[in-house]
Amino acid sequence: MGLPFGFAILVIVAWEMFCRIGKISPVLLPPPSAVWAVLSENYEILLHHALPTTLETIVSFTIAGALGVGLAVAITFSDRIREALYPNIVLFQLIPKVALAPLFIVWLGVGSQSCVTFGVFISFFPIVVSTASGLVGASPDTLRMCRSLAASKWQVFYLIRFPYAMPFIFAGMKVGVTMAMIGVIVGEFITAQIGLGYIIMFASSAGETATVLAAIVLLCVAGLVLYGIVAFAELVMRRWYGGEIAVGGFV
Repeated sequence: MGLPFGFAILVIVAWEMFCRIGKISPVLLPPPSAVWAVLSENYEILLHHALPTTLETIVSFTIAGALGVGLAVAITFSDRIREALYPNIVLFQLIPKVALAPLFIVWLGVGSQSCVTFGVFISFFPIVVSTASGLVGASPDTLRMCRSLAASKWQVFYLIRFPYAMPFIFAGMKVGVTMAMIGVIVGEFITAQIGLGYIIMFASSAGETATVLAAIVLLCVAGLVLYGIVAFAELVMRRWYGGEIAVGGFV
């Protein structure tokens, strides 16, 4: 913990010195002290805009998580559903997401509906793919033993597949929660008149780079908090199931 924190402090100090010694224009790159001044002087306004962004991210992530896990369970249990839907899900993922953002305005209008829907659209795919990979990746020997003991399909799922898939599910959710925030911010760039995305667009058009960076700092804080909540939920679930599986570095 100390090493990342120390490195961050070193970067901030180097950034401050570079701006002061190099006499960099604050429009191009304001020093951290200027960003802190904006945060301290305008924290009420920034927090007012941070609240809807955070709430929309939570709603988007919750919906994407429920849809992603539910669809992953469906394509795991049914070969026909998997053959019908999975190739289309992959094809849908190949579509450039940002290019479709204006269509959400046409379909849903200007406001939080477009931001939340776009956040769901962005974060849904990693959750469903990661969950499906975990559900189908349980040990074949264990599954054969369950069949020899006449275990039902639901018992196999609840006792074998789902516990095994927990690291995969949370790996997808860790990616999904960050993608949900990205989707909400992109939606706010285009549609919103409130939120940190709106602040970033408004401040950048006015040349207030320090305000842009202050809003980005709040986005980082909110993202870290949401990521930490997902990581804590993973820890609780691992203790519940007693699992110690690590997947591709996600622990």
